[in-house]
Amino acid sequence: MEDKFIAILEKTRELSFRYPIRRMTFEKIADKLGVSTAELKSFVRTKTELVEKALEFERFSFQVIFQKHDFEGVNAIDILFTVSKEMSRRFRDINPALTVDLRKYYPEVYQKHIEAKYDFIFDKMKINIEKGISQGMYRNDLSVELVARLYMARLMDIHNPELFPPEMFSFELLFNYTIESFVRSVATGDGLNYFENRMKCLKPQGK
Repeated sequence: MEDKFIAILEKTRELSFRYPIRRMTFEKIADKLGVSTAELKSFVRTKTELVEKALEFERFSFQVIFQKHDFEGVNAIDILFTVSKEMSRRFRDINPALTVDLRKYYPEVYQKHIEAKYDFIFDKMKINIEKGISQGMYRNDLSVELVARLYMARLMDIHNPELFPPEMFSFELLFNYTIESFVRSVATGDGLNYFENRMKCLKPQGK
């Protein structure tokens, strides 16, 4: 993917946090991005294709977390802390209204995005659970498949603005709570002690 196109997708992402996607024409998007319509069309031909590429880039940005960090031999709980930190940094500004618009106006593109995204996360969670069990951090009586599916269900729920109104709950709060809830439900005594000690270390001084 060309650097110029990556910059366009990053700016498109930022625009989606501020403007309802349904109200933005292809021409208006180009204007807000500071490029000509012709230049934008050299990368994508339609607004739908731009949305599709932007979502593809969003998935790539998540996958980069696992390319950026070498998790070989790392404690399963530490991996969750690292992913949580990266997710909070990258995705804290996502507007739930954007999800609603994508579902309504680009249902096929959005469904394809969700399936690809959750397939990737599901596989990573199964690996994390297996690693945690082998390290003695998670209980050895767990069904890896079931626990991973339950985690995915929780993850999908936090993106539902009807369940969690964004004016009441930030994405960062919901995601971090989901991770904490997951660990507390699967950890051994040693795993839970390790998790709580890490939590104490991460708390700001004086709190």
